Amino acid sequence: MHTSVFSNLLRVRTALGAAIVLASALTLPGCTSTQTGNNGSSYLIVDSVQASAGPSTTFSGGSLASDVETSGTRWTDNGRMLLRLGMVNPGSVDNPSMPTSANFITVTKYHVKYVRADGLNVQGVHVPFEFDGASTVTVKATDEVVVLPFVLVHADAKFEKPLIDLVDEGSINCIAEITLTGTDQAGRAVTVKGTITVVFANWG
Repeated sequence: MHTSVFSNLLRVRTALGAAIVLASALTLPGCTSTQTGNNGSSYLIVDSVQASAGPSTTFSGGSLASDVETSGTRWTDNGRMLLRLGMVNPGSVDNPSMPTSANFITVTKYHVKYVRADGLNVQGVHVPFEFDGASTVTVKATDEVVVLPFVLVHADAKFEKPLIDLVDEGSINCIAEITLTGTDQAGRAVTVKGTITVVFANWG
């Protein structure tokens, strides 16, 4: 009787082990397939991030000298991002892949966050508060630049700490991270990030 019970237990353990191995073999490819299956056929390329100071309509890239007070007035600083479409499978030089309407990406939202290289990043103390904004463009071509306008620095932030403290003296050197959010025409989420240096001071 003992021998029979032992044999039955051994058969059960062997069957369970085989089931676990089979489940593992089925699960791993499924995870990989799901991860790669969620990727779209196109993506966004940031050509450049540009900004204009206060009331100026002239945009330039690289950095922004943000004036915390201009002749007693606080101005919003505007930005713009130059975008192109990229194809996951670009094809060959002789036969490049051409995007169709299914590959178009529509951006609907942006997020601006300020960070400092020295690690002092408490919002409302060391840097202005991050914020969300809405701006919509559809990027359709790999060889055509689309301009997305956005607010880089709100005028209201210049009435709040830490920027209001700079009216008398001092400066803050930080990086503005602009994250765009949108979808391709199949509804898959797409994000891309651009950055620009912002130096806050009372430039006078």
